[in-house]
Amino acid sequence: MDLWNQLMGGFAAAGTPINLLWAFLGCVIGTGIGVLPGLGPAVTVAMLLPITSQVEPTASMIFFAGIYYGAMYGGSTTSILLNTPGETGTMVTALEGFKMAKSGRAGAALATAAIGSFVAGTVATVLVTLFAPVVADFAVTLGPPEYFLLMLLAFTTVSAVLGKSTLRGMTALFIGLALGLIGLDQITAQVRYTGGVPEFMDGIETVLVAVGLFAVGETLYMALYEGRSKSEINKLSSVHMTKTEWKRSIPAWLRGTVIGFPFGTIPAGGSEIPTFLSYATERKLSDHKHEFGTTGAIEGVAGPEAANNAAVTATLVPLLTLGIPTSVTAAILLSALQNYGIQAGPQLFTTSSALVWALIASLYIGNVMLLVLNLPLVGLWVKLLKIPKPQLYAGILIFATVGVYGMRQSAFDLFLMLGLGLVGVVMRRFDFPTAPVVVGMILGPLAEAQGRNALSIGSGSWSVFIERPLSQGLLVLLAAVLVVPRVWKLMRR
Repeated sequence: MDLWNQLMGGFAAAGTPINLLWAFLGCVIGTGIGVLPGLGPAVTVAMLLPITSQVEPTASMIFFAGIYYGAMYGGSTTSILLNTPGETGTMVTALEGFKMAKSGRAGAALATAAIGSFVAGTVATVLVTLFAPVVADFAVTLGPPEYFLLMLLAFTTVSAVLGKSTLRGMTALFIGLALGLIGLDQITAQVRYTGGVPEFMDGIETVLVAVGLFAVGETLYMALYEGRSKSEINKLSSVHMTKTEWKRSIPAWLRGTVIGFPFGTIPAGGSEIPTFLSYATERKLSDHKHEFGTTGAIEGVAGPEAANNAAVTATLVPLLTLGIPTSVTAAILLSALQNYGIQAGPQLFTTSSALVWALIASLYIGNVMLLVLNLPLVGLWVKLLKIPKPQLYAGILIFATVGVYGMRQSAFDLFLMLGLGLVGVVMRRFDFPTAPVVVGMILGPLAEAQGRNALSIGSGSWSVFIERPLSQGLLVLLAAVLVVPRVWKLMRR
């Protein structure tokens, strides 16, 4: 009953006209961003982060959450019609969705993607409602040693999974950790690694790094390497599904949700893995195997889309309860909370329960909004693809510049943003993932503080990390994450 009362309180807060407007705005922008290839929710949220200095915390978090899962809905449109995934999580949708569009069934593919996203998003939100408070209650019992090891686990898994090679992922992580050390030491208040530059005394803003690496880096990369590329758009048929397609889609949606949700709750590198797993499962279980890779099988769109949305919603569990982001956008959402001086973690459900429950309630509202936005208005979203690339990316660059300058009115920040943008281009060119940089920068200082607190509890002895049962379990898990993939590779060879 207590859970029900808190959720109803959340609906009362999320249902105010101003918060409904922010949710709707987030869903519209998110869908538009998902439709435009190359622009993901991470770039958008990073670009809009400076609004946190003007907007009330609950409204801005509802807005950012709307962008996050709105982009997942919109990403399927370009995958199906253009064979160009708007988001990494919709790469698998392109495999069968584009084939369906080519054989004149674009409408059915878009319908199963939108309804599947709605079903998975709603089921996953129910699971977040039920399990997030339980995880938060458990997380209160964790001490500094466990927190330090949890963050170490987040570092290794996110860095290993998000790049094409573990070495590149780890390199990107260490860049982020190094940036996080600049400024005042949290515990001793000593100035470190500023190189005598007074602007570095307060540290480097996470927002600035996110905008530089994602928004500016993406724009410069497009201008340098992909500015002239053109794509053919498939013809759009009416958005409805036959009785047989419904029959084939429903089990695929449910299986996709079951596969996607657990992956969102662990630091396993976002929604790419569950979507591939879902696709493989559907291909194995389907009675229409001949359609896969030829005319396009509807299960191959329904399952991965559901898995994608379930994983995205599930990222809120570790983000809100442990303060650990399991995807790039979740890392940027964490920095948005930090901008308000709100520390995500087990205490969040006590200290900012109104914000948390309003955010969870907004997910239910947003899912309905997105279904209404996506099915009837799909033709409108396709028109976004006609915006010329030079104007689109110039607009992003202007928006990013105004946003970053608005934070501290500092010209130094603009030069730093541009420098980080160039670093982003180099990283993208040589296949270095940019996500671990943001993860390392946000979690690095927190991990350092927890590690030092753990050592002070153990009177300087490292044995504090092996004396407690839970920290022992985390050490075993950490070793498994580092060793098992290499052993598996050797065995396969």
